[in-house]
Amino acid sequence: MSRRMALSVAAGAVVLVGAGAYALAYAGEQPPALTHSTARYTAPEGGRDGSLTFATSVTASSGVKNVKVLAWPQNSSFAKNKLTAKDMAAAEPAVCVPFKKHTATCTYRIATTASDAGSSPRGVWHVAVLATARNGATTLDTQAADFLVK
Repeated sequence: MSRRMALSVAAGAVVLVGAGAYALAYAGEQPPALTHSTARYTAPEGGRDGSLTFATSVTASSGVKNVKVLAWPQNSSFAKNKLTAKDMAAAEPAVCVPFKKHTATCTYRIATTASDAGSSPRGVWHVAVLATARNGATTLDTQAADFLVK
């Protein structure tokens, strides 16, 4: 192999190794990803409480630190003034259970009384989710799932 060709091969290898290291470092900085988000609302009936159950899978390369959930009606002020991470500060936490190395299954459940249902706006509601990874990266999905209150 000629010296020029050997230098070209060596330079190419250095570029490939550097690009691979950059790709790994960049992948580690990705914000959490939400998948398979579902919401199920059951109205109170016959003296029984209803409930809202929300579930999602969260994947974060550094691990999942926490997930906060907020249900909001489509005709609320959040529709006009976009919901922010700051708005989510007082939201309630979901319970997250590790599923795979970097993925957790998170569930949020709240009971709904007849009084709650009677005073809630009718129509479409959205579920907002703020997922925080162990490295501090966050993802806010203001409409991770929807449900209908009749």
